[in-house]
Amino acid sequence: MFHSHKNSSRNIRHLRQQSGFGLPMAIFVITVLALIVASMSSLQENSAMSGSLQVQGHRALFAAESGIEISLNLLLPPDGSPGQACATNPFFSHTFNTAGLRSCTVTTTCSSVTVNGDDIFTLVSQGSCGSGFDAANRTLEVRAR
Repeated sequence: MFHSHKNSSRNIRHLRQQSGFGLPMAIFVITVLALIVASMSSLQENSAMSGSLQVQGHRALFAAESGIEISLNLLLPPDGSPGQACATNPFFSHTFNTAGLRSCTVTTTCSSVTVNGDDIFTLVSQGSCGSGFDAANRTLEVRAR
Protein backbone atom coordinates (compact mmCIF):
# COMPACT_ATOMS: atom_id res chain seq x y z
CA MET A 1 0.00 0.00 0.00
CA PHE A 2 1.07 3.43 -0.76
CA HIS A 3 0.69 6.12 1.92
CA SER A 4 1.62 9.59 1.31
CA HIS A 5 3.42 11.52 3.96
CA LYS A 6 0.95 14.34 3.39
CA ASN A 7 -2.10 12.21 4.44
CA SER A 8 -0.29 10.93 7.54
CA SER A 9 0.54 14.41 8.82
CA ARG A 10 -3.04 15.54 8.16
CA ASN A 11 -4.40 12.65 10.28
CA ILE A 12 -2.02 13.48 13.13
CA ARG A 13 -3.13 17.14 13.09
CA HIS A 14 -6.75 16.04 13.02
CA LEU A 15 -6.22 13.81 16.07
CA ARG A 16 -4.44 16.61 17.95
CA GLN A 17 -7.41 18.91 17.35
CA GLN A 18 -9.83 16.33 18.81
CA SER A 19 -7.76 15.35 21.84
CA GLY A 20 -9.10 16.59 25.19
CA PHE A 21 -12.77 16.63 24.16
CA GLY A 22 -13.59 13.53 26.24
CA LEU A 23 -12.50 15.04 29.55
CA PRO A 24 -14.81 18.11 29.45
CA MET A 25 -17.67 15.89 28.31
CA ALA A 26 -17.06 13.44 31.18
CA ILE A 27 -16.96 16.30 33.71
CA PHE A 28 -20.22 17.68 32.30
CA VAL A 29 -21.97 14.28 32.53
CA ILE A 30 -20.70 13.74 36.10
CA THR A 31 -21.88 17.22 37.11
CA VAL A 32 -25.34 16.66 35.64
CA LEU A 33 -25.66 13.28 37.36
CA ALA A 34 -24.53 14.78 40.69
CA LEU A 35 -27.19 17.50 40.37
CA ILE A 36 -29.87 14.91 39.64
CA VAL A 37 -28.85 12.81 42.66
CA ALA A 38 -28.77 15.91 44.91
CA SER A 39 -32.23 17.03 43.79
CA MET A 40 -33.67 13.53 44.29
CA SER A 41 -32.18 13.44 47.78
CA SER A 42 -33.71 16.82 48.57
CA LEU A 43 -37.12 15.67 47.30
CA GLN A 44 -36.90 12.53 49.45
CA GLU A 45 -36.01 14.57 52.54
CA ASN A 46 -38.86 17.04 51.93
CA SER A 47 -41.28 14.17 51.44
CA ALA A 48 -40.22 12.56 54.72
CA MET A 49 -40.56 15.86 56.61
CA SER A 50 -43.97 16.48 55.06
CA GLY A 51 -45.17 13.04 56.13
CA SER A 52 -43.94 13.59 59.68
CA LEU A 53 -45.63 17.00 59.88
CA GLN A 54 -48.86 15.50 58.57
CA VAL A 55 -48.80 12.87 61.33
CA GLN A 56 -48.16 15.59 63.94
CA GLY A 57 -51.08 17.59 62.51
CA HIS A 58 -53.43 14.62 62.91
CA ARG A 59 -52.21 14.04 66.46
CA ALA A 60 -52.80 17.73 67.31
CA LEU A 61 -56.32 17.52 65.84
CA PHE A 62 -57.09 14.42 67.93
CA ALA A 63 -55.75 16.18 71.05
CA ALA A 64 -58.00 19.20 70.35
CA GLU A 65 -61.02 16.90 69.79
CA SER A 66 -60.28 15.09 73.06
CA GLY A 67 -60.08 18.44 74.84
CA ILE A 68 -63.50 19.45 73.45
CA GLU A 69 -65.10 16.15 74.47
CA ILE A 70 -63.68 16.22 78.00
CA SER A 71 -64.61 19.91 78.37
CA LEU A 72 -68.20 19.24 77.27
CA ASN A 73 -68.43 16.52 79.95
CA LEU A 74 -67.03 18.93 82.56
CA LEU A 75 -69.35 21.76 81.49
CA LEU A 76 -72.54 19.73 80.99
CA PRO A 77 -72.12 16.44 82.89
CA PRO A 78 -74.18 13.58 81.40
CA ASP A 79 -75.62 12.70 84.83
CA GLY A 80 -77.28 16.15 85.12
CA SER A 81 -75.14 17.31 88.04
CA PRO A 82 -73.86 20.91 88.10
CA GLY A 83 -70.89 21.34 85.81
CA GLN A 84 -67.63 23.20 86.15
CA ALA A 85 -67.94 27.00 86.01
CA CYS A 86 -67.25 28.33 82.52
CA ALA A 87 -65.24 31.23 83.96
CA THR A 88 -62.46 28.83 85.07
CA ASN A 89 -59.31 29.79 83.17
CA PRO A 90 -58.09 27.65 81.54
CA PHE A 91 -61.26 25.63 81.54
CA PHE A 92 -59.31 22.43 80.86
CA SER A 93 -55.62 21.72 80.31
CA HIS A 94 -53.86 18.40 79.93
CA THR A 95 -50.64 16.76 78.71
CA PHE A 96 -51.38 13.33 77.29
CA ASN A 97 -49.40 10.27 78.34
CA THR A 98 -51.27 7.67 76.29
CA ALA A 99 -50.11 5.91 73.15
CA GLY A 100 -50.79 7.98 70.04
CA LEU A 101 -51.00 11.32 71.87
CA ARG A 102 -47.93 11.02 74.11
CA SER A 103 -46.44 14.49 74.83
CA CYS A 104 -49.30 16.29 73.07
CA THR A 105 -51.02 19.03 75.06
CA VAL A 106 -54.48 20.54 74.98
CA THR A 107 -55.81 23.75 76.48
CA THR A 108 -59.51 24.61 76.36
CA THR A 109 -61.11 27.95 77.16
CA CYS A 110 -64.79 28.59 77.79
CA SER A 111 -66.92 31.68 77.33
CA SER A 112 -70.67 32.13 77.65
CA VAL A 113 -73.44 34.51 76.66
CA THR A 114 -77.09 34.52 77.61
CA VAL A 115 -79.58 34.85 74.73
CA ASN A 116 -83.33 34.88 75.50
CA GLY A 117 -82.69 33.24 78.86
CA ASP A 118 -80.52 30.44 77.39
CA ASP A 119 -76.83 30.14 78.23
CA ILE A 120 -74.74 29.54 75.11
CA PHE A 121 -71.24 28.25 75.78
CA THR A 122 -68.31 28.52 73.39
CA LEU A 123 -65.43 26.11 73.94
CA VAL A 124 -62.16 26.69 72.09
CA SER A 125 -59.69 23.83 72.28
CA GLN A 126 -56.09 24.06 71.07
CA GLY A 127 -54.11 20.84 70.61
CA SER A 128 -50.32 20.94 70.18
CA CYS A 129 -47.90 18.17 69.29
CA GLY A 130 -44.19 18.13 68.45
CA SER A 131 -41.61 20.86 68.68
CA GLY A 132 -39.44 22.98 66.40
CA PHE A 133 -39.94 22.27 62.70
CA ASP A 134 -41.99 19.21 63.65
CA ALA A 135 -44.59 21.19 65.65
CA ALA A 136 -48.27 21.22 64.77
CA ASN A 137 -51.21 23.07 66.35
CA ARG A 138 -54.90 22.59 65.69
CA THR A 139 -57.78 24.63 67.10
CA LEU A 140 -61.42 23.58 67.34
CA GLU A 141 -64.40 25.67 68.43
CA VAL A 142 -67.72 24.27 69.60
CA ARG A 143 -70.90 25.96 70.79
CA ALA A 144 -73.23 24.23 73.21
CA ARG A 145 -76.50 25.12 74.89
